[in-house]
Amino acid sequence: MRTPRLRHAAVLAGAALLTLTACGSGDAGAGDGGKVTLTYRLWDDQQKVGYEKVMAAFEKANPGIDVQIELLPYDQYWTKLTADVVAGTAPDVFWMTPTQFPEFVTKGVLAEVEADTAKYNQTVVGSFTYQGELYGVPKDWGTVGLLYNKDLFDKAGVEMPDQLTWNADGTGTLLDVARKLTVDEAGKHPDEAGFNPDKVKSYGFGSWNHYQTQWMNWVNSNGGKLLDQPFGKYTFNDEASVQALRFGVDLINKYHVSPPATRTNPPTGKITDMFTAGEVAMFPANNALLPFVAPGAGFKLGVAPMPEGPQGRSVNLNGLAEAVYAKSEHPEEAMKLAAYLGTAEPQKIMADGGYVFPALDGLAQGYVGFWKAKGIDVSPFLEEAEGTTFPLPVTTGFTGFETKLNQIFNEMYLGKLTPKQAADQAVAEGNATIE
Repeated sequence: MRTPRLRHAAVLAGAALLTLTACGSGDAGAGDGGKVTLTYRLWDDQQKVGYEKVMAAFEKANPGIDVQIELLPYDQYWTKLTADVVAGTAPDVFWMTPTQFPEFVTKGVLAEVEADTAKYNQTVVGSFTYQGELYGVPKDWGTVGLLYNKDLFDKAGVEMPDQLTWNADGTGTLLDVARKLTVDEAGKHPDEAGFNPDKVKSYGFGSWNHYQTQWMNWVNSNGGKLLDQPFGKYTFNDEASVQALRFGVDLINKYHVSPPATRTNPPTGKITDMFTAGEVAMFPANNALLPFVAPGAGFKLGVAPMPEGPQGRSVNLNGLAEAVYAKSEHPEEAMKLAAYLGTAEPQKIMADGGYVFPALDGLAQGYVGFWKAKGIDVSPFLEEAEGTTFPLPVTTGFTGFETKLNQIFNEMYLGKLTPKQAADQAVAEGNATIE
């Protein structure tokens, strides 16, 4: 699973989706020799390599079906999919995310699928369930862990604790460790006299405005709640949520252990580059970022569980599903493909290739083994997935609300809005978009 970018051009046109035609996929006509051709759409060029092996195996077992893999960049994926749905020419099977799911399922775009849901990660299953029915075969999952620079830890003479902890008032081992790893150009740490927050050489922690890997995890781990229920209303302006938001901002503006928001706020922030350049010691990230971070890191890369909050550890687990177009010209073949993609053979191919953690239970060690061979122990991600996890907000309107949410929280991270002001404004704006 590849982590979606903070910005993308896709904002679904709800009214347009209501004008769906009854046509099927324009690419799903019968091929030569009476074969049926299905279109399978994805956005990850790295995973496409794995899926070429998957589709070859499927076609061998189903000689009457050809599968054409269609790759689109993520920023174009949803705009094109929306246009294709309106035109009645959507691909037969395609990737679906939790945040986009409500926009499509409530418009009748997705076909109901059958799967033994007990065999899959339950957070992923829940992310694609609507009115008690499943509308996507669980594909994979990624979760948030703590990437860290082992060389900076060694240089500072600091060991990564077995368990990092945090509290909204700044107590806990996370801030203690972050202070030891934050140093200015004169060699001073934030808790030492003469420390200059404007001349920091390296930061202990990367706190920034990123909902998936940052503040949503603080909120849930402090007892706050993003939504009152699936397909419900936003609720992250309660006291527990606001305390958690304040902690994330305080790491920057009060404790000075994280880079200033002027350098990290989306859409132009460079926090990932700062981490790979050795300027940030600890960096919360989805495991899907590993293929993009590991090759460019000139240091030993470690993985640790996310810090435990006052209410324990609660981390975002973001999974994808194989969605079937409800108007496919070849529904039987499309369902056969989607069902196959949820079985052990293809999910093992993708896990063993180091692409994703598979949604099907019992196959994760292939992914762990791939990264172990590269010198990176990713088992903390798996450990977290077995604990308390939560999906990204599954409710209508999020895709349109996302840009405004980031604008509001950019101001909060800059210190121009208090956490309470930002949360109240964001919740009001977000709830106004929910149908």
